[in-house]
Amino acid sequence: MRRLNVGCGRDVREGWVNLDRAPLPGVDVVHDLEGGRLPFDDASFDEVLCRDVLEHVEVLAAMHELHRVLRPGGRLHIRVPHFTSRNVWDDPTHRRGFALTTFDAFLAGHRRAWEVETHFARVAERRLEFEKAWVLSLNRLVEPLVNRLPLPRYLYEGTWLSRLLPAENVVVELVK
Repeated sequence: MRRLNVGCGRDVREGWVNLDRAPLPGVDVVHDLEGGRLPFDDASFDEVLCRDVLEHVEVLAAMHELHRVLRPGGRLHIRVPHFTSRNVWDDPTHRRGFALTTFDAFLAGHRRAWEVETHFARVAERRLEFEKAWVLSLNRLVEPLVNRLPLPRYLYEGTWLSRLLPAENVVVELVK
């Protein structure tokens, strides 16, 4: 099984091809995700990890390249900041925050799929992560509720609840 850790930074993983734009210790491939085509053949990887990366780059081009290097049936694991996260705009290199449904446009058959070139077969996982600081103890109650059923997810993001109890990250797993 071949795995790619995109934008690994200091999260270098044993048994993975670790890619980052900075030549940090443990980085196997130095390449900027926005620097054009990734230096790998089509369908090279069974699994791609992309944690805390997509908020820094042009999403459509990056998703196209991540899709290209995944084999059919391969999985893309994504973690990005939620649009209500207090950390989303702390970093001046962040370009955007994300919603639970942002990556649905990359699904084959989605009503907006015509706007993107890249189409995954399905979503294997979709959830919000909440900050666990003691001050935000209500988040411990909200997180399982929001992640369990579609209606609470919709109500959470579409109402004042998401501003009152902000999420930290959106976690999505897409299957090619």
